[in-house]
Amino acid sequence: MRVLVLYAHPVETSFHAALHARVVQILRAAGHEVDDCDLYAEDFNPVLSREERLNYRDTTCNTAGVADYVQRLQRAEALVLCFPTWCFGLPAILKGFFDRVFVPGVAFDISDPAHVQPGLAHLRHIAAVVTYGRPRWMAWAMGDPPRKVITRYLRALCGRGVRIRYHARYHMNVATRDQLEGFTQRVEAALRKLPT
Repeated sequence: MRVLVLYAHPVETSFHAALHARVVQILRAAGHEVDDCDLYAEDFNPVLSREERLNYRDTTCNTAGVADYVQRLQRAEALVLCFPTWCFGLPAILKGFFDRVFVPGVAFDISDPAHVQPGLAHLRHIAAVVTYGRPRWMAWAMGDPPRKVITRYLRALCGRGVRIRYHARYHMNVATRDQLEGFTQRVEAALRKLPT
């Protein structure tokens, strides 16, 4: 299966960097064709410009600045997102990727605004590997926006046939090495089950 991995963390020595490397390794070892998109390494610009916002609904030109990323997304059959949660939200670079790449004509059809249709029906599987500094109860109290973006927003863009898995490690601030290794092993086991 063609898998687009979206990775968003700026520190190469972080736990999330090691987790991302394992995700890519497991997917490749399982026989998947992996397109590893490290948003920081690729220097992705997350800022939606004035011109892009003005042309947002114009499907003839709204992807001009991100055409390569659109092609990579459209080629994928599965999407795996690896990111930390900061301030109970997505890292700005990943949010900017959604703002600039998941546009009308790509992620959804808005030609009839009263009946918006999903545009990512080619995605059969989505998995998120997410870390949180704070405990789960606090994320829940805040509404856990990252979980909703992955499990609700992306589902709406893909349609009912997509399978979504959300792997979260809460309370990173006090996690032991054994707990982190256990989380990594659970993620690896889940990704090995992704059909090729």
